[in-house]
Amino acid sequence: MGRPGGWWGSKSTPDKVETYTRWSFHSFALVEFMAAGSPVIGRFGHLGPRLAAPLLLVIAVHCALCAVTASRALDWARGQREQPLPLLWALGVVSAVVTVTAVAAAEHGLAGRDVTEAVTGILILVPPFGAGIVALGVRSRLRVFGWVVGFAVGTGLVSLSFGMSAPNAPLFAVVMLVSSGIMAFTSVISVWLLNTVYELDEARETRTRLAVAEERLRFGRDLHDVMGRNLAVIALKSELAVQLAQRERPEAVAQMVEVQRLAHEAQREVREVVRGYREADLGSELAGAKSVLEAAGIDCTVTGSPTGLPAQVQSALGWVVREAVTNVLRHGDAQRCAVGIRALKGQTSLKGQTVRTVLTVENDGVPENGGPGRGAGLVGLRERLAEIGGTLRAGPTGDGRFLLTAEVPLPSAAGSGTFPSEESAAPAVSTASTASRTNVSEVTP
Repeated sequence: MGRPGGWWGSKSTPDKVETYTRWSFHSFALVEFMAAGSPVIGRFGHLGPRLAAPLLLVIAVHCALCAVTASRALDWARGQREQPLPLLWALGVVSAVVTVTAVAAAEHGLAGRDVTEAVTGILILVPPFGAGIVALGVRSRLRVFGWVVGFAVGTGLVSLSFGMSAPNAPLFAVVMLVSSGIMAFTSVISVWLLNTVYELDEARETRTRLAVAEERLRFGRDLHDVMGRNLAVIALKSELAVQLAQRERPEAVAQMVEVQRLAHEAQREVREVVRGYREADLGSELAGAKSVLEAAGIDCTVTGSPTGLPAQVQSALGWVVREAVTNVLRHGDAQRCAVGIRALKGQTSLKGQTVRTVLTVENDGVPENGGPGRGAGLVGLRERLAEIGGTLRAGPTGDGRFLLTAEVPLPSAAGSGTFPSEESAAPAVSTASTASRTNVSEVTP
């Protein structure tokens, strides 16, 4: 929060929508007071303190009650507290009383025209705002509709009973029906939108957890397939060796040698399974990153191809892509992400021209003073890259973007093959895109 916007930028998308919704309804109270109180304040001298002060007090009480009820009703809509029934009934009663008082003052006020003009804002604003706030705390749409219709009909009957002319009373009731309906519809849509945003965010988190669980199941299945047969054979041969040893048969030694061989083979196969699980394939990670980000509503562009890179380099950079995509999903509110991989030729030495593989991941939606630049995941990536002489840089660029750059040196032979350099990027990417069918194109991020 050191810079303006830091507090807002640090919020997630659902939190932003909830904050916007809450402050929108809180601002309704201020709008109501200014709009309904302005005519009273403008005619304060004509009305006198005895009449103007009570009118302003009534408006202020109604506005404060609307703000408190809106806050409690939104808490209830989010499941954070019980339904605020006392506040809802209190707001409905106060709205009705204020409306009846305003109608009586307009029709039988001692000050005549000044009173009528002063209470006009109350008649137009207090009933719709009251109906709209009450709709926040009612889950049944039928009840909301009944509340709006009942309030409009009641307003028309009260106006008629206080002497309003027959043509004007129904017209006033229709105006109350339309304005109250609009406010109630706004409340219902706002609550629905807020809940939908939270449900989508929870669905995305659930999808991520399911992907992790599926990967664990795959690893468990592969480990079972590898170990199940070998352990069964080892158990049988060990039992056979025990029986032969009890009979003092020399074949027991041969069976135990076979058990030893199977144990070493099982150990080797387990290492291969774990190695395959822990090594990330760069091509698969690039395609997976594009798929996952686009599924999350983030426009992702992948450029370059890993063709021709050594397996060790592909594994290390694959982990970089995996961690970077995870950070994009967890931090900030990204709309676009660009992943690029290319080869840069460096200085020429006695051993030949040096070549560096450069992987960049850039996304927007990050506050200028924020970003996952020191997380444990990035520390692990730096250690992994350091084992092969690589480096990793990550941090905000100062324009609302976050840039992660990984560089790994390559032997000159690796850089002269099919892996694209900056001078021949476009043709190489076109060939790699056709071969891998991952829909990549060479655009510098």
